[in-house]
This record gives sequence, structure tokens and C-alpha cells, in this order.
Amino acid sequence: MNFLQAASLGALVCAGLLSFPAYSTGQTAATTAATTGKGRDGQHDFDFEIGVWNTHLKRLVHPLSGSNDWMELEGTTVVRKVWDGRANLAELTTDAASGHLQVLSLRLYDPQARQWSLNTANAHGGSLGVPTIGEFKNGRGEFFDQESFNGRAILVRNVWSDIGADSCRFEQAFSEDGGKSWEVNWIAVDTRVK
Repeated sequence: MNFLQAASLGALVCAGLLSFPAYSTGQTAATTAATTGKGRDGQHDFDFEIGVWNTHLKRLVHPLSGSNDWMELEGTTVVRKVWDGRANLAELTTDAASGHLQVLSLRLYDPQARQWSLNTANAHGGSLGVPTIGEFKNGRGEFFDQESFNGRAILVRNVWSDIGADSCRFEQAFSEDGGKSWEVNWIAVDTRVK
């Protein structure tokens, strides 16, 4: 279940994902951990987002339909460190005219693969969806999965970018042509609450 499907289980029809952001540890994804012969250890790549954030959300109401109808929302995201940074738990809460949305994201680091799995659930559904899998390179995180949307197999891409001390950007996109083209359907820009 992608973020759009998770949110659609709630009052927001076909809503999307969350975002969080900024490095409280002074480390960035590009400089975190020493590089070994096996590759870069990215177990602290999500340390930047530990804390409380104001989240500005923009979501495409009807993805993969040709529609350009976007909805904007304001929310709060709280991110907690788990397992000394090898995992974290993020909670997004937002209200709109269409209803209350609560999304939980559990991110887990696999030290053997040196990759993260991003697992999401909506409070209305009560179960985790299909995880997106990926890693950070040069300060940018990219995560992918394959799942079903409106009865069709699609690819899902999540991108973390513009990571700074007090802000960052998350976006989700769908591809129905095997990754040749992508339609962004969820943009979240977070600003750290001081």
C-alpha cells in the first residue's frame, strides 16, 4: 500500500505521503559513516529528521488520470529515533475539510544490504503497506517499489532532497510505463519546529 492508498483509506480520498527533515546531528547523508570495501554505512541517514516539523503538503487528488487538481494541507510530523538511529518512527497528523489524516512511517535499516525500507500505514487501515526500498547517495534518498494502483501494476518512487539543518523535501511519484516517465503526486516540505 503506497502513501496515496494509505490516505485514501481515511477521509481523504486517494491522499498521499509524509515528509520530514533536517540534520540535528550535523551529519548529512553524503558524509554519514565511513566507507568500507562493502560500501557506505547509511545507518544514520535519517538522523536529520529526528524532531518535530511543520509539514506543508501538496497532493494530486486523482493520480494517473490526467488531472491537475491539487490539494494543499498543513500538518505536523513528529519523528523519533529507534534502535540508536538504525530505525525511526514518524507520525504525520493533518486536518482538512475532508477529514482527519494520521499516517505512520516506520523506517528500518538493513546493515547487510545497506538499504532502508520505508513502511507506511494509515490510522484508518491499521496495517503496513508495501515498503519502498532504497538508500541515500550524495545527499539524496531514492526508494522504489512495485504495487497495484486502480487495478494496474505501477512503480512507486519516493525521493528525499533539499535536506538542510531546518528543512527538507519529500516527493512521491508513480510510473505506469516501467519508469520511463513519472507523475509526482505528493510533495511535502518540512520546516523544523524550534
